[in-house]
Amino acid sequence: MFNRADYVSDKDWQKFLSFSKDLETPNIVINLHTIKQNFIRLKDSFPYARIYYAIKANPGEPVLKMLSEMGICFDIASRYELDRILKFDVSPDRLSYGNTIKKAKDIEYFYQKGVRMFATDSKEDLKNIAKYAPGSRVYVRILIDTSATADWPLSRKFGCHPDMAYDLIVMAKKLGLTPYGISFHVGSQQRDIGVWNDAIAKTKYLFNSLEVEEGIRLSMINMGGGFPANYVEPTNNLSEYAREITRYLEEDFGEEMPEIILEPGRSLVGDSGILTSEVVLISRKNNTALARWVYQDAGKFNGLVETLDEAIKYPVITEKDGGKETEVILAGPTCDSMDIMYENIKYKLPIDLKIGDKLYWLTTGAYTSTYASVEFNGFPPIKTYFME
Repeated sequence: MFNRADYVSDKDWQKFLSFSKDLETPNIVINLHTIKQNFIRLKDSFPYARIYYAIKANPGEPVLKMLSEMGICFDIASRYELDRILKFDVSPDRLSYGNTIKKAKDIEYFYQKGVRMFATDSKEDLKNIAKYAPGSRVYVRILIDTSATADWPLSRKFGCHPDMAYDLIVMAKKLGLTPYGISFHVGSQQRDIGVWNDAIAKTKYLFNSLEVEEGIRLSMINMGGGFPANYVEPTNNLSEYAREITRYLEEDFGEEMPEIILEPGRSLVGDSGILTSEVVLISRKNNTALARWVYQDAGKFNGLVETLDEAIKYPVITEKDGGKETEVILAGPTCDSMDIMYENIKYKLPIDLKIGDKLYWLTTGAYTSTYASVEFNGFPPIKTYFME
C-alpha cells in the first residue's frame, strides 16, 4: 500500500533491520541521525529563530543528550521534564515553562532551578507566576482555531482570546513581571500554511495596540510547533513552510522583526521512529465479510494513541508487500473496544499475511512511547531503542 522508500532510505532501512532483528515486539526504534538532520534542516530554514524542542514529543534521554549538545533550547511541560533535562547540564536560560496549566508549587520549583520564562493564558496562573517567580518574563498564548486544518488540533483547551491576552499583558506589568511576548500554536501536523498568516496578523495587532495604548513594547513571538512529519496525508516541504511564514512575518513587521521562537516536536522526531508489531490474530466477522480484522500486539494503549479518531495516519508496511492486497481493519491486543486503529479508513495489507508476521509502522518517533499506558490488561509500556 505504501512505498517504503518514500519514508525511509534503503541505507537506513537495512540499518534498522539489522539493529531490530532480535528485539521482542512491540518495540520502537529511534534513529538519532534522522533527528540530527531534521534539526539542522529546521535551523537552516529559519536562521533568525531560536528553537525550543518540545520534550513531550520524545523525551528519550539519548534524544535529549544529543540535542542539548547541539545547543538547542527546550520547551518544558512539567517538573519531571525539567528534572530530566537538567541532568544534561542545560543552563536555565535555554528553558521555557511552556505549559499554561501548572501548579503554584511547580512554578516555584522552576524558579528555584533558575527558569525565568513562563507561558500563561489566564489571570489566576499569572498571579501565581508573579508570586512564585517574581520578575520573570511572561508570554501570553492566544487562541487559534485550527480544528479544520490540523490533523491533531490544539484549540479550545489552550490559549485565550486576543482581548484577554491584551489584559493579561497589562496585568503582568502591574504585577512586576516582564511582558515578553505573544505565543500561539496552529495545531500539530498543520497542513495549511496560511493559518500562520492569520495568527501572525493577530499577534501584530496586539503588539501595536499594547505599544500605542499602554506603552508596553513586546519583543518576542513564540510560534509554537505545527510543522509536519511524513505521514500518509501529503504536506508541503519544510522549505515552503519557511518561505511563506517568513514572508508573513516580513509583511507584518518589516525591519522591526521581533525575536522569533519555534517549538517543534513532531517535525523533529516523528520521521525518526519505526514501530514494529507482530500479527496476533487474523479473522473475519462473518463468512462473506470483505475486510479482515488484523489484530497485532501494539495498539492505542501502547504506542498508537494518535490513531484516536483515525487522526494520524501512519504508513504501515510488511515484508510481504508487492503482491495482492485486501482491505483490513487494524486493531490492538487489549480487551477494550476502543483499541481499533483504523476501521473507517481502510488500509490494505497482503492477502497472504499470517499470524506471526511483522508490521512496520513508519514515522512513529513522536508521541508514541510517551502516550503508552503503564499496564492496561497487564501489557507493559512499549519499549524504545535508540540507534546512531
